Amino acid sequence: GSQKTTHSENSQGKKSQHAEEAIFYMNCRAAYLTVLKSSLENIKSKDQLSLVLQQAGRNPSQKTIDKYWTSQTSSLNFDDFCAILKKEKPATKNELLEAFGKIDTDQAGYISHDVLCKILTTRGDKMTWEEVTSITKQADFNCSGKLDYNKFCELYLSTREQCCKAARDRLETDPRLRQQHFGNQTENAPEGITLPVSKPSPRVSRKTDHKLAKGDSRAPSRPSSAQSSKASTSTTVTVGASSSRNTKLIIEPDTMKEWQCAQSRGCFYLEENGEIISHKYRLHLPQRSPLCITIKPFSIPQAQGRSCHWLSVDTALFILKENETQENLQLVSFTELQNREMFGWRGELGAGVYWLLPFTTGCRLRKGKIQNTGEARLVWRDEDGELALTKEFRAALLDIFETIDLDGNGLLSLEEYNFFELRTSGEKCDQEAWAVCKENFEMKKNELTRQGFLDLNLMEANDRDGDPWDLWVTLLSLGYNRALEMTEACPFVIDICAERCKPRIKAISVEAGGSQLSRALCRSVVNKGEAKVLDGSENIFIHTYRSGSRITSVIENKSENKVIIHVNNEQSKNCLNNRGLTVFAVEVAPKSMMVSQHVMALNEQEEWIYSCVHSLV
Repeated sequence: GSQKTTHSENSQGKKSQHAEEAIFYMNCRAAYLTVLKSSLENIKSKDQLSLVLQQAGRNPSQKTIDKYWTSQTSSLNFDDFCAILKKEKPATKNELLEAFGKIDTDQAGYISHDVLCKILTTRGDKMTWEEVTSITKQADFNCSGKLDYNKFCELYLSTREQCCKAARDRLETDPRLRQQHFGNQTENAPEGITLPVSKPSPRVSRKTDHKLAKGDSRAPSRPSSAQSSKASTSTTVTVGASSSRNTKLIIEPDTMKEWQCAQSRGCFYLEENGEIISHKYRLHLPQRSPLCITIKPFSIPQAQGRSCHWLSVDTALFILKENETQENLQLVSFTELQNREMFGWRGELGAGVYWLLPFTTGCRLRKGKIQNTGEARLVWRDEDGELALTKEFRAALLDIFETIDLDGNGLLSLEEYNFFELRTSGEKCDQEAWAVCKENFEMKKNELTRQGFLDLNLMEANDRDGDPWDLWVTLLSLGYNRALEMTEACPFVIDICAERCKPRIKAISVEAGGSQLSRALCRSVVNKGEAKVLDGSENIFIHTYRSGSRITSVIENKSENKVIIHVNNEQSKNCLNNRGLTVFAVEVAPKSMMVSQHVMALNEQEEWIYSCVHSLV
C-alpha cells in the first residue's frame, strides 16, 4: 500500500512538472509569435530581441541585451530565446520593493520626483526627462510630488501580466499560430524532461553583467515523448578502466630543444546559470612552421598538497584560422591527443592569425550541491585594532594572482589586471587609476606585485571598515565557495612551441565560446566521428566521436523541417554527461546540427559504457 502511495505521489509530481514545462513553453511561443511570424524564424537584431523579451514579461536593460547579443551574434533562434527566458527571471514585487527601498532610506514608502528624476536620468540605462515625467504624472501613484512606489510596483506587475495574457490569448484564438504552437503533435502537451531552470547570476550586485554568448547546448523548445517515437538509433561504446588517459601525446623533448615557445594562462568560470566562459586567444605566426599546442589544468604552485577539484576537469583547444574578418573563422584542428590531464595537437600551420578557443564539456565543471561548511574568515583585527588578511584568505588571493598572471612573470600588467576587474566588478581600470595604484601599492616595471595585490585587497576591506561583502563578491565571481575552495572555476595553461618562428599568443576577452566554438565543436565531431542515420529517417544523422576521455554526440538535421530528438542514456554505466540528465529532448532546426551531449567516466578507474538511444519524436 505504501509503495502504491509513493508511486502515485511520484506520478503526480511528474505530471505537475510536465504541466509547468508545458505552460513555460506555451508562454515562450506566445511571446515569440507576437513579434515573429514563425517559431522557425530567427531574431535578427537587438531591437527584436528587446521587443520579444518585453512580450514575455521581461524588462531587459541594455546590458542584458548586450549580454546575449555580442559582436559575434548574427541571429538567435527560438531555442536560444527559451534559454534566455530561463536565465532572465521576471522581477518579483519583493525585488522591486527592495530596489526602491535602497533609495527610500527613511522607509516612508515614497520617493520625491526630484530624486527619482536624478536617478533615472543619470544611472544605468538613462531615461529622458520626458520619459520620467510621463511616469511621475500618473495619478495612480502620484502623491503630492512624491512617487508611491508600492502602487507603482502593483501597476507594473499587472501591466506585465496583461501583456503576457494578451500574447497567450492571441496564440489560442489564431488557428495559424495555434498550429505552430503544437506543431504536428496532438493538443495534449506530451510528457518529457527538460533542462533544469537556471537562476540569475549571483553577481547582479556588481556594477555590470558579463557578456554571455550562445553556447553549444540548448534546452528543448518544448517537452517530448519517448512513447511517440517514430525512428531511432542506438550507439554503444565500452571504455576500459583508465584507458581514456592512455592516448599518448608523442612529443620527444630532444626534438624540441631548439623550438621557440610561448605560454599563456587562463581560466574557465562557471556562471550561476550553468554556462561556462573562459579567456579567448589570438595566435600570430610570422611564418609557416611545425607546431605543438597543448592545454591542461594549471597546477597552482601554492595549492600543491591541497585538494584541487579543477585538476580533474577536461580541457580542449580549438584552432581556427582568421580570414578576412573575425566572424569568418575556419576550423583548422583541435587538441585530440591526450597524455593524462594534457591535451595536445601537432601539425604545421601557415603564417597568419589564428584564434584559440578553450573548451571544457561541463561534465566535471558544473554546479554541485551546496554544502553548508561554514563561512571562512577573510579579515581580522590585531592588538592595535588594525585590519589584516587571514592566512586562509591570503592563500586564496595568492592562488588568484597566479591564475590572473596570464604570462606567468610574477607581476600583473594593467591588461592582466583588467581581466580580473571585468570579471569581478564589470569595470576596467584606466591609465589614470593605474597611476594612482602605482603611488599606493608595490609595483615593478609598472606591473603590480603579489604584495601589491594583497595590499590592494586589504585596502578594499578597510574601505568597508572590515565588512567582507565586496571581498566575497570577488571570490564568488572567481569560482570560490564560502569555505575558500575553488569549485566553480578551472585555471589552465596553454603552451605553444614552433620550430621555425616565435609564436605570439594574446588573451583577447573572457566570454562564452559562442557560435564560433559551437560550430567548430560540431564540425570536429562530424569530421572525425562515426555517423549513423536515424533508422526510418534518411535525413537525420547521429555523429559520435570519442576524443581521449570524452565522448561527444552531434545531431545533424538535413531535412527541411525542425525535428525533436529524444535522448535516452538509461543503459549507460559509470557515466556522467554535461546536461546532468539521463533522459532529455532537444529540438534541432532544419538544415542544422547541434551537440546532443558530452559524456565522460564517472570513475576513470573503472570500466564505463556509453549506451545511448536517439529517437525521433
